[in-house]
Amino acid sequence: MTTTDATTLLLARHGQTVWHAENRYAGVSDIDLTDTGRAQAEALGRWAAAHPVDAIWTSPLSRAVATAEPACRALGLVPQREPALAECDFGVVEGRTLAEFEAEDPGRAAAFRADPVAHPFPGAEDPAAAAARGAAALRRIAGAHPGGHVLVVAHNTLLRLVLCTLLSIPAGEYRRVFPRLRNAAISELRMNPDGSAALLSLNVPCETDVP
Repeated sequence: MTTTDATTLLLARHGQTVWHAENRYAGVSDIDLTDTGRAQAEALGRWAAAHPVDAIWTSPLSRAVATAEPACRALGLVPQREPALAECDFGVVEGRTLAEFEAEDPGRAAAFRADPVAHPFPGAEDPAAAAARGAAALRRIAGAHPGGHVLVVAHNTLLRLVLCTLLSIPAGEYRRVFPRLRNAAISELRMNPDGSAALLSLNVPCETDVP
């Protein structure tokens, strides 16, 4: 196997939404981008136009699709939507902040902080299952574009869980190892044909003057 056999996945979190501006959890809720988020999407489009990108895949949620749209327009590509790239369902904290949940249930909030995979929010999707579906999706996408460069627009928690899975990091460490993925920044992941992966860069901004 040579590096030319590998697929380069250019992972991007969607642009800022109203809820994320307030640090509220937006999982399966379909929340629109803010003006800042739309500016971040346009910056991602300009970046994509200046770099090798052969295909674009997105989560089906509108905030991810809208973030990918400028890149699709610039490159003349049709985005392919992958349901398995949707964000995790955060259960009772959808639309709320961790601080609000902590005020209501400090014990469960403390358990979540200690190990968010072993102790997810009440009613939330199993993070281990989310990590597995997301990792399988990235492997399928890489397999569909051998040797190519693929822009993948998805979500903060899902992508952090998936990175841990693909890089053999305990999933329960995702909040510590990857505190956050910046909106519309690029993280470059090399996916090898055998399913192994290497992280080449993390949180590289498309433009330095865009938040």
